[in-house]
Amino acid sequence: MKAPPRLQSLIEEGLIGSVVRQLMSGKEAMVYVVRCGDDTRCAKIYKEANNRSFRQAVDYTENRKVKNSRSARAMAKGSKFGRQEQEAAWQNAEVDALYRLAAAGVRVPQPYNFHDGVLLMELVTDANGDAAPRLNDVSFTPAQALAHHATLIAEVVRMLCAGVVHGDLSEFNILLAHGAVEGDADGVDFPVIIDLPQAVDAAGNNHAQRMLLRDVGNLRNFFGQFAPALLATEYGAEIWSLYQGGLLSNETPLTGHFERTHADVDMQAVLREIYDARAEDAARRLRMATVAG
Repeated sequence: MKAPPRLQSLIEEGLIGSVVRQLMSGKEAMVYVVRCGDDTRCAKIYKEANNRSFRQAVDYTENRKVKNSRSARAMAKGSKFGRQEQEAAWQNAEVDALYRLAAAGVRVPQPYNFHDGVLLMELVTDANGDAAPRLNDVSFTPAQALAHHATLIAEVVRMLCAGVVHGDLSEFNILLAHGAVEGDADGVDFPVIIDLPQAVDAAGNNHAQRMLLRDVGNLRNFFGQFAPALLATEYGAEIWSLYQGGLLSNETPLTGHFERTHADVDMQAVLREIYDARAEDAARRLRMATVAG
């Protein structure tokens, strides 16, 4: 097919040889199957901010670091240059997360290059070599649902141990890939996590806990359609509690159960905090009045 304008520069640079077909058009990007020498890969073209529906919510961008101080000031002011830099930071977040998670052993598409707003990465395939389907397009037996859910919970833990929370994990951004394994000539199906521009730093984002609980809840609800026993599990709360306590590792055994503490509220202590805050505010106002006088 004729190369889209955004991919033409990559052809001229020799990064890709030809464009095979469009794979999908999503809320934040369009993805094409491309040829790179003897390899077939995919090219993700990020849509301009005003042409996509996914908003860069402050919850996701909170505490993201920008190395260039000029860019940080421009982003804070909301200038045209600042908006361009914010868009670049949004795209770079996915690239950084992919490299970070791939290095940690998380099953994500292998990234190869990022050039002029286009991400070149591995094409995740099924048993026939075609583009792998999303979980949402596949039905499972109870045993398959339990197995894939367990695999993905382990991936969430591996991500968290690498300091990353996906932030938008669901059946719509997980592919069911197929690959060969030692001792099994037919290969096996396994999930691959995609779409990471909204990934957040687990330790640096105040909304990370809520996002992780939502991610794990989405997995529970989807696979629970096929294996109803999963609907009673609370892996998200268990995982976060272990993480907060410094007890989470890739080998930590999980039960899916979580006991919440129901300690009585010390109302006298709460009232003391309120009274102290009021006293401090009154003292501050008095000091300001004295200075002004």
